[in-house]
Amino acid sequence: MNTNLQSQIPAPRVISGEGWAAIAGAIGSALLLAKRLLSPKPAKPDLLSRAEFYAEMLATRERLQANHLAILEKLDANHRELLAALERQASRINGVEAGLARVDERTRK
Repeated sequence: MNTNLQSQIPAPRVISGEGWAAIAGAIGSALLLAKRLLSPKPAKPDLLSRAEFYAEMLATRERLQANHLAILEKLDANHRELLAALERQASRINGVEAGLARVDERTRK
């Protein structure tokens, strides 16, 4: 046994930055593993029977067809409205042309 009181005490070991990163990674991994193991399992959704699937598919098809028909009716109404407006414009243009032709005849005399 060494009775020398002046002997040097060994310095504590210093952990490098890589060591701290390894420790933090190990702790983080342990926490994620614990969270995954202890979290409640998600409930599995109820499966549809084939009949329920076909019923939903037919309902969706009917909604799509109804929407398609409504869009076609709106397009038809807009088309008729545009044709009527075009006809009104054509009659106005014909009237203006007739008036211009009369003015042209008067100025030639």
